[in-house]
Amino acid sequence: MDRSRAWTLAVFVFIFGDAAAMQARGPILSRIGEVFDVSEAALGLVAPAGTVGFLGAVVVTGLFAGRLPMRRLLAAGTLVTPLALVFAAFAPSYPVFLLALVVQGTAAGAFRGLDRVVLSHVYPDARGRMFAAYTLVWAFGAVLTPQLVSVVFSVADWRAVFLVLAVCFLPALALAGRYELPSMAAERSVSLDALRTLCRRPAVVGACLGMVFVGALEGTLFTWLVYYARSFYPTALANSLLSAYLLAYIPGRLGCTVAVDRVPSLSLLLVVFVPAVPALAVAFSGVTGPVLFTAVFAAGLAISSGFPVLSGYAVEAAPAYSGPVNAVTNGATYVGLATAPAVVGVFAATYGIGRVLVSTAGVALLFLITIAGLWLWTGTADAPTPRRPAES
Repeated sequence: MDRSRAWTLAVFVFIFGDAAAMQARGPILSRIGEVFDVSEAALGLVAPAGTVGFLGAVVVTGLFAGRLPMRRLLAAGTLVTPLALVFAAFAPSYPVFLLALVVQGTAAGAFRGLDRVVLSHVYPDARGRMFAAYTLVWAFGAVLTPQLVSVVFSVADWRAVFLVLAVCFLPALALAGRYELPSMAAERSVSLDALRTLCRRPAVVGACLGMVFVGALEGTLFTWLVYYARSFYPTALANSLLSAYLLAYIPGRLGCTVAVDRVPSLSLLLVVFVPAVPALAVAFSGVTGPVLFTAVFAAGLAISSGFPVLSGYAVEAAPAYSGPVNAVTNGATYVGLATAPAVVGVFAATYGIGRVLVSTAGVALLFLITIAGLWLWTGTADAPTPRRPAES
């Protein structure tokens, strides 16, 4: 196996495992609350704990990708991530459990801040398709996890889930330790002044704002959908509702992989994201049965397009600076992922989880308004022609 294929496989294995680790949090949330005897407001800290370290690491490594020892950081991420999951499995208290999530998120962020940089430079002529395939692999990891949790629960407790997840990262660790990284010489570093200029580009600003809303939607649903469903379904069926949502990511992101090189990015988003608004409104209106599952699937199909299309759009606007652009767009996504579930937890304690989750339809509408505004601001539905900031 040559270096390019080996590192492509390592990236895809890691993103599969990272998706599984993220999606395990929602299905075990009720068990965590029972074992550690914490409130809904405290349970809302699970998502921020898993995200705060990730956010810091992904921004730092992405911004300075052109200057950092990339292979060593990528290898460190593949090593520390499974170790932190084992640490979480044996956490004796809720604060220690949250600390383990912080460590795991930080290690994963160090890898994720650089993985799309690797793909960007290994596949410069197929960047959009590779980013879409990357998110498709994430979707496969995510959709399998709720059922994996149900299987583990049938034979062991929630701690065993984290041990199984740790094993998922071992192939990536083996590949990262064996193969040298392909040349990343095309990656440029930017000065702080140039970074400010880059981050003021309409394409980057609009993509980041859209990513915040996508992150808020995904973080809320990943964390609270199973918890909401357990108020009227047994655990296995509640986990299946999250699986239905995530299952929609596979055809949704597969469709993005096919369409991203044929349809302008912003027009694609405006078309595919519209159904999210009524689907979310119906899903949290109190309905159950097939209507609920259908609405959740439709919401997932629409929301799945947000991250891959916007991230590819932003990088195409500045392809020589994929590291910094990857950092700020990933960072924006995880701001939404970290903050929205915590806010939901606070309000759910007062108003009830169902009433609070109806607000996701409003967040989806704000995303659509952002995309329409970005199109008007740039004057094109495609990524604007890139301009190069000053190098440091």
